[in-house]
Amino acid sequence: MTSLPPRRPIRELPDELISQIAAGEVVERPASVVRELVDNALDAGAKQITVRLLGGGVRLIAVEDDGVGIPQAELSQAVKRHATSKIASLAELESVGTMGFRGEALAAIASVAEMGLLSRTQGDGHAWQLDVRSGELAPGARSPGTSIEVRELFYATPARRKFLKSDNTELAHCIEAVRRHALARPDVGFAIWHEGKLSAQWRAVPLPGLDGIARRLADVLGEDFIERAVPLMWPADGSDARGLRVSGFAGIPDAARSRADQQFAYVNGRFVRDKVISHAVRAAFDDVLHGQRQPVYALFVEIAPERVDVNVHPTKIEVRFRDSREVHHAVQKAVDAALAVPRAGQAAEAGAQTPTQAATPMAAPAWTPPVRQSGFSFAPREETAGHRISDVAALWGGARAGAPTPLGDGPTSPVRAESVEAHTPLPDGDWPLGRAIAQLQGIYILAENAQGLVIVDMHAAHERIVYERLKRQLAERALASQPLLIPATFAATPEETATAESRAEALAALGLDVAPLSARTLAVRAVPTTLAQGDPVELARSVLAELAQHDASHVLQRAEHELLATMACHGAVRANRLLTLDEMNALLRQMEVTERSDQCNHGRPTWRQLSLRELDALFLRGR
Repeated sequence: MTSLPPRRPIRELPDELISQIAAGEVVERPASVVRELVDNALDAGAKQITVRLLGGGVRLIAVEDDGVGIPQAELSQAVKRHATSKIASLAELESVGTMGFRGEALAAIASVAEMGLLSRTQGDGHAWQLDVRSGELAPGARSPGTSIEVRELFYATPARRKFLKSDNTELAHCIEAVRRHALARPDVGFAIWHEGKLSAQWRAVPLPGLDGIARRLADVLGEDFIERAVPLMWPADGSDARGLRVSGFAGIPDAARSRADQQFAYVNGRFVRDKVISHAVRAAFDDVLHGQRQPVYALFVEIAPERVDVNVHPTKIEVRFRDSREVHHAVQKAVDAALAVPRAGQAAEAGAQTPTQAATPMAAPAWTPPVRQSGFSFAPREETAGHRISDVAALWGGARAGAPTPLGDGPTSPVRAESVEAHTPLPDGDWPLGRAIAQLQGIYILAENAQGLVIVDMHAAHERIVYERLKRQLAERALASQPLLIPATFAATPEETATAESRAEALAALGLDVAPLSARTLAVRAVPTTLAQGDPVELARSVLAELAQHDASHVLQRAEHELLATMACHGAVRANRLLTLDEMNALLRQMEVTERSDQCNHGRPTWRQLSLRELDALFLRGR
């Protein structure tokens, strides 16, 4: 039989041990120190922050800023536990507007490393230097601002030092910590030195709003990031009348990555990892992202401080929203609206159409290029039964001015392609996707625009056009509910039961009737009419899971869209169909004004541009 250990009396912990315990929550590695010190520098109004490191930050972390500085009388107070100038009451804690506020960082760092402070305010004749270990205060020299040196991290807790990685790994984490700050503050310059060499530098950007953010994103993440991203704003006019605004940039689907290493979300300038935001972004990308690819984005949520709790975790990397559903809705709407604009038509539509107009199909242009019979032809392949060009014309909106002329039952003999006799400039009001010049193997449309050659996957492109039309038609109808002949029952968890009871109105608005049958059983009595053929239990469970945390309307939308995508696939023009130039041009014009037409329903691209420079390179022209 195991004997019980001897009882030890309850007593207060020494202050130093308390600080070291707190440091375990705040200081995980050198990057944690860098993050906390840069937070303080930004709160001090710094416009230039320099970070100097030795040994990946283990031997030395020095952060210098040009902020307001710390008065001589407050230097000793600054390194005490729970000492801060940023909050003084519960009301201020509940509406924090600064990066730091806990008053723990300097004390925690000082408990596990050697630390010194050198600071000068604007009104002082010279700086003052504090040795934290001895408490000695002496005159020093520097311009207005603050310098903090942290040496030999974890010297007082050697067991924790063993868990650190190589110097290069720790340096990478430190650079990432500064990079996250730099993305949110383009008005501040940052420099990182390691072992006396400049590792990274980002100069202050004197541009306001999204222009400044775009320049800083290009500087930090590379020009490729911003070239393959679209700006977003919600509300669309940029106002924050409701105390909530979302802005930033979302990468186009083609820019998606295999890893989630370029996903940056900020709340009131603070980098966060938040499930509400990440879920909302993923929901917006549902319709355009292929497979398990991860979207890239830099999102900035500005919200009234009293509507978000930043006092959730000592690292301040997690937040809790008062109304998470409102934030989820705003983020999803912002990203969805940005991705909906067809990139092919942006130039032609700039400032000319509203999103509603942009979603309306447009007739083919009236111009007709001079043509002659070319010397090459495409032999028709076996035709897919049941999908005639006449059917395609109907899906495009039926017979109308400029609409393509149906081919009837399809060609019965080889058809020769038409092509432009000589290079003819495109007409005024250049069409972004150009004018069709040929069809390749009954699969691809080749078109000429001002930049060079456009290649279009005609089935994928038309599938998206039909899909978006079906989505608009569905959205214009009220969501009808269909009672089930026999209610579908399932064993429910306590959370599912509680959600079904508390969110009954939300379920009804979604066309669902889910009610308790017993303490541990829920019954699905009605489902949306459009999803009557699906699995009611699986649908109900998915909606309840989303309702417990987010707005669940997109769950039904996703299920409906999967059905519509299948319908669109069968309704779209099939590969191996031979189209006339008028039909090809009509398809191109519709792509330019159809939302999300850059990707098919499965997330694959519908068109690609080959510039004249790329074509010249293929043939070694100019070399």
